[in-house]
Amino acid sequence: MLQIFDGHNDVVSKLLAEERASARALITEGAAPAARNFFQRNAQGHIDLPRAREGGFAGGLFSIYVGPDPQAPPPVGPVLGRHAGLDMPIKFPRPLELGFAQRTSMAQMGVLFRLQRESHDQLRVVRSLAEVQRCFDDGALAAVIHFEGAEAIDPQLDMLEVFYAAGLRSLGPVWSRANDFGEGVPYLFPHSPDTGPGLTDAGKALVRACNELGIVVDLSHMNERGFWDVQQLTTAPLVASHSNAHAMTPTPRNLTDRQLDAIRDSGGVVGVNLAIGFLGDGTDDPATPISRIVEHFEYLIKRMGIDHVGFGADLDGARVPDAVGDVAGLPRVVDGLTAAGYVDADLEKVTHGNWLRVLGQTWKGS
Repeated sequence: MLQIFDGHNDVVSKLLAEERASARALITEGAAPAARNFFQRNAQGHIDLPRAREGGFAGGLFSIYVGPDPQAPPPVGPVLGRHAGLDMPIKFPRPLELGFAQRTSMAQMGVLFRLQRESHDQLRVVRSLAEVQRCFDDGALAAVIHFEGAEAIDPQLDMLEVFYAAGLRSLGPVWSRANDFGEGVPYLFPHSPDTGPGLTDAGKALVRACNELGIVVDLSHMNERGFWDVQQLTTAPLVASHSNAHAMTPTPRNLTDRQLDAIRDSGGVVGVNLAIGFLGDGTDDPATPISRIVEHFEYLIKRMGIDHVGFGADLDGARVPDAVGDVAGLPRVVDGLTAAGYVDADLEKVTHGNWLRVLGQTWKGS
């Protein structure tokens, strides 16, 4: 079975949320369902270690994602996008307070480091390509710390240094909200990704600092103007960790042909997202077939070349087709690519080789 290195999952934030929900229920109701045990096969969620083994999942970018603060007061009015030229007002989630984002991010990183300790070397937080390759050789799960939105980082970038020392190696400046660094794309359909202004001055400084440290700058939630700002600034390959082809599914979360060309020309990679809302006609149809996933792979490969496409499944972060189900179902996508005529050398690039090449070109000392 081919080993799959994947560009995006949200299992860490889900595990923390499940732990906290179980603890609250125990306090308020005196009993609670057990939170997911990552080391046992579960019926809930998309990822645990046994199902990862079944699916050939060798590791990937493990997202640190901060949702809304349940203690924050509701906004007085809708939080709107800052671009006045749109044909409709855009509502964004409320911006996050720095302290809340930092506490939540550190709690999620604590979950991941605890998994590493309790795994008895079956899961490792990796900081270099050599460490990833050792995980491949040893059969350990390779976990790259990725921030899905930089709300936990102050505009002065002091915490960037701290998080880098702790293992941060990939970062999306924005999620689908505004922050100090820029503005993400809202969830619209159909719509172009040109939904707001580009990077702020702090955002441009963040990209330069990521280049200096050797941190991947992820463009998957970036609006189009921010995308081109990063393209002009960065010295590293362009990366969209979990996005698809806008020409096939015109949501702002997907990439236009011009954006795909820029990623190709930079030597970068796009991870194909299995979220059903980014695969079809904008509806959440769980019956979306694997053939539709393969069509997105084929579009990207024909546009960019086999060296620039990988997996970015968004497991535990989105609803995926029933035909995939969870991480154990990833080989069905590989089977679909095989049926479409891709040979072993192609599949090795798509399942892990392209990701490892780009990480090696971006990370310092790899």
